[in-house]
Amino acid sequence: MARTAAWLAKQVEIGLATADLSPSQYRVLGLLDEHSSAVSSDLAERLAVRPPSVTAIIDGLVGRGLVERRNVAADRRQVDHVLTPAGRRTLDTADRAVSARLCEIAACLDDDAEAARACNGLLVWKKAFSNYRLARSAAR
Repeated sequence: MARTAAWLAKQVEIGLATADLSPSQYRVLGLLDEHSSAVSSDLAERLAVRPPSVTAIIDGLVGRGLVERRNVAADRRQVDHVLTPAGRRTLDTADRAVSARLCEIAACLDDDAEAARACNGLLVWKKAFSNYRLARSAAR
């Protein structure tokens, strides 16, 4: 299973090349889409990386006009990050490209029902990740 997950991650990376995004950039854009905005420390925690790593990723996304930095009204020392319209379009392009890549691979299964199970399995993993994050948050 572990090797299959690694191979699947590589296929996602290949799909992301269409949108000129790295997997880390894609994850940041996805998190900003899900949460409207976020400060660097929150992004670092959600991505399980150190804040300087997030800063480097954000710098690249800001430079491309995909993310915008905004001062947090309640605490001017903090900076919020939000998806720009160009970031939304790039994320949509990336989502479509990755989905198309995975569907193309799933179509090589024996029948449509098996291909659908493969795709639905990814949705089950999404639910597992969400539940895992909630459980970890509650444990703190």
